[in-house]
Amino acid sequence: MPNRSTDSLFQLIHSLERSEKRNFKLYMTRNSASGDLKVVQLFDALDKMKQYDEEQLLVRNPSIQKQQLSNLKAHLYREILASLRLLNPEENIDLQLHEQLDFARILYNKGLYLQSLKILDRIKDLARANNQVTYILQVLFLEKKIEALHITRSMQDRAEKLSTEVEEINQRLGLIGNLSNLSLQLYSWYIKNGHARNAEDTAAVDVFLNAPAIQQSKDAKGFYERLYRYQCYCWHAFITQNFLGYYRYCQKWVDLFEAEPKMIEIETAHYIKGMHNLMGAHFDLRNYQKFNETIEVFEKFMHSPTVQDNRNNLIQTFVYLNISKLNKHFMEGTFTEGLELVPMIEEKLQEYEIYMDRHRILVFYYKIASLYFGSGDADKSIDYLNKIINWKVDLRTDLQCYARLLHLIAHYELGNFDLLEYLLKSVYRFMSKMQNLSIVEEEIFAFLKSSFRLTGRQLKPQFENLLNRLKPLEKNRIESRAFMYLDIISWLESKISDVPVQAVIRKKYLAGLKMQE
Repeated sequence: MPNRSTDSLFQLIHSLERSEKRNFKLYMTRNSASGDLKVVQLFDALDKMKQYDEEQLLVRNPSIQKQQLSNLKAHLYREILASLRLLNPEENIDLQLHEQLDFARILYNKGLYLQSLKILDRIKDLARANNQVTYILQVLFLEKKIEALHITRSMQDRAEKLSTEVEEINQRLGLIGNLSNLSLQLYSWYIKNGHARNAEDTAAVDVFLNAPAIQQSKDAKGFYERLYRYQCYCWHAFITQNFLGYYRYCQKWVDLFEAEPKMIEIETAHYIKGMHNLMGAHFDLRNYQKFNETIEVFEKFMHSPTVQDNRNNLIQTFVYLNISKLNKHFMEGTFTEGLELVPMIEEKLQEYEIYMDRHRILVFYYKIASLYFGSGDADKSIDYLNKIINWKVDLRTDLQCYARLLHLIAHYELGNFDLLEYLLKSVYRFMSKMQNLSIVEEEIFAFLKSSFRLTGRQLKPQFENLLNRLKPLEKNRIESRAFMYLDIISWLESKISDVPVQAVIRKKYLAGLKMQE
């Protein structure tokens, strides 16, 4: 039976704001025949339901026959989209350009070729001003059609000029398409694998930056050519843990929007993602002041109409702002204080359930688990780690691996040694299968395996030995991957000095802050 997560119409209706629902009712009153009363009735019925239940829907609305339901739902879906399209079209450059193209085609069909050409000229100017290259190509095709089929005498050398324009635009679109493909492929590689695990992974992502499009784009001045080029370098640097390079290209990404502020409204999702990456880069480099300044800018942006009037933008800013706020607590060693965010995050995750992708939910679960672990609540940490471990997904194998490793360490903290022997073998097998065993992980497994039966006095030297072996690996780019997911160094230091792990991290933060002042 369809449910809230699978029924498209139900999802669409429950995504509508109150003003959008009111607009739909007015639209139906103005534009529909009396025969559409059942469509409105179906809309009201679905709007009142908390969960989609087809049997209950038919019982409560006997005028709707089961054999009619599929067609009624399809009709209602189209009518809702049509009503939404008419709501504030001037605020969306895509809708403006589409509307003007429709007008140009209507005038052409009426035989008013010169009027159509005038509108097409205006569309080209508007599209160029807003970097909308694909619309310029559509305009050129219609212009070519008019010139090829009718004698307009609109200008001399029209054919040559149109041909040149089409060729230039095709070259631009080809480059933009190739760069966006590379950016998407790099990001897809990260979603599947996480950070580079070894030299083979690094070589695999290096291939993307050797693509001809990257070389061709170096002198490109267009907005989208530069945007996708920066994204390619950004993802590559992030995957290979070149955090200085990651920061450099994140900043270029955001600067591109700040140089053309109108593009923030046109490509809001790209701007939001760029700001998220920039906050992440400051976090990775421990740029305390810049990190806090960027969070403030992003939080202010979250309250702008661009975000508040668009559900997709609102959800994305919620995700990225709260990931950064959690990172802030990790960086500052204020884990217990950070737990105050958890109820609100949980509530929003439930509210946005039908819109959230699995990857983001996994990230939140891992960060919340880490927050509880850092605050000393291993039991609660295990609860969230189990959500990841028991969720059968085929993405972020890195999170799957480190969730299991943190789960293992949390049980170690609780002294569940009978369970640990089984877990050690299980987690080791899983990480080995996922090719996620580097020197750091091997050292951690060896330590845990040998430390079950040691007394407190015997354990301290073992903690010190492990710390001395792991410390030099922090500067190794491939080996440092493990430290991004588990601050094992601070955990070991806390065990050696017998103080909470968040106190150790807090001390490091204050020392680093003093150095940056």
